[in-house]
Amino acid sequence: MTQPIDARDNALHDAIASLPLARTAPLQYVLRLADNALVLGQRNAEWCGHGPALEEDIAMANISLDLIGQARLLYGHAGVLEGRLTGRERHEDDYAYFRNERDFRNWTLQELPHHGALAGTARADRDYAVTIMRNFLYSALMAELWPALEHSSDPQLAAIAAKSEKEVRYHLRHAADWVVRLGDGTDESHDRMQRALDHLFPYMNECFAADDVEREAAAQGVCVLTADLRDAWEATLDATLEDATLQRPAPSAFVSTGKHGLHSEHMSYLLAEMQSLARAHPGAQW
Repeated sequence: MTQPIDARDNALHDAIASLPLARTAPLQYVLRLADNALVLGQRNAEWCGHGPALEEDIAMANISLDLIGQARLLYGHAGVLEGRLTGRERHEDDYAYFRNERDFRNWTLQELPHHGALAGTARADRDYAVTIMRNFLYSALMAELWPALEHSSDPQLAAIAAKSEKEVRYHLRHAADWVVRLGDGTDESHDRMQRALDHLFPYMNECFAADDVEREAAAQGVCVLTADLRDAWEATLDATLEDATLQRPAPSAFVSTGKHGLHSEHMSYLLAEMQSLARAHPGAQW
């Protein structure tokens, strides 16, 4: 009898968890990159047909496609790395559609909805300011990380980084232009951009908080620590915020835990929407 998909994945997860970190760190690092790209791509795709202007609707769809394309390349590489560890090479769809919430390792920033913090059970409408500010904060970091990863000791990751660098330059330019346009616009657009920045900024702490996985992958030359890129990221941040007449929020000790599999309450809803069709018809061909 064929085991259920989740049972097979749980067995594989346990097998990988039992291996030394020195062997699994490259796989875990690649999956973090892939999950970041997939989850943010899914979030941005929610604007399809709902953009504030036709041009922006198309631009956001293209950014989503770029991110999901990056995720596909990274998941394909992760499947090869996992095959070397377990003897079973997983497909990109296995990673995207048939893992549970705790198995995703994206930064919490990526999974947040397109509006600010909620009070009680209140539900707010999408706010384009939150979407733009998140894309700016993430893209400004990846514009530093992808070029650094082009020198990775993993040649396949280096090749993916070289392709992704070209895409993130456009993502950053698009987001930064809108941060300035809205931040230095009307009183309302300025206030909404400032609220979006205040809401999202603490979640960036997770991006720069090194852990054992990243330290081991960096020691092997697979990656660099994002903490080493913080000064460059902050230079881009401060220059853009100055043009946008926005104020950088005060530092916070808050560190979210998405990359450790401990997600916000929003992640399960995102995955339910993203995975429902594939789980309802596993193995279907279209």
